[in-house]
Amino acid sequence: ALGVCKLSFSPLQLSPPPQVGGTMVIKTESCRFSGLRIYPGHGMTMIRVDSQVFKFLSSKTKRLFNLRLKPSKLAWTTLYRKQHKKGQTEELSRKKRRTNRAAVSRSIVGASLEVIQKKRAEKSEVRQAARDAALREIKERQRKVKDDKKVKKAAETKTKVAAPKNAAPKGGKGGKR
Repeated sequence: ALGVCKLSFSPLQLSPPPQVGGTMVIKTESCRFSGLRIYPGHGMTMIRVDSQVFKFLSSKTKRLFNLRLKPSKLAWTTLYRKQHKKGQTEELSRKKRRTNRAAVSRSIVGASLEVIQKKRAEKSEVRQAARDAALREIKERQRKVKDDKKVKKAAETKTKVAAPKNAAPKGGKGGKR
């Protein structure tokens, strides 16, 4: 007579996965080459000698990365799709909805807002006349400095002519050398 033994196991009480608004949240990483999502338990990690960490979705992406292929030239990568504007209908509609803010005029250091607006409002002829006047003034200043230098030079040459030069003694030993 065999007796039937009844064993009861209580299942492990695992906490349910975190949920936000009724949907389950899973921490995913993105592939360094393809840009696709890597779900937990998938993909591989490569750590370079310089201790830089690379996450790859598959051996295919790892191999292509090691072959130094450019992801922007492979049509199935997210980088290629972004560069060639594939599947961006949602982003375009969002951009259209944004309103452009009106440009705000601000004063610059050294010039108040009123001065800037006054200069912006004046006509080009007035601006040109002011520029010409400033150039004339600068040229006159430079001419004055040149004239002063000429006067000083003339005065120096007169004083040199008036004073006799000390002649070297003649008949001594030595010549040019």
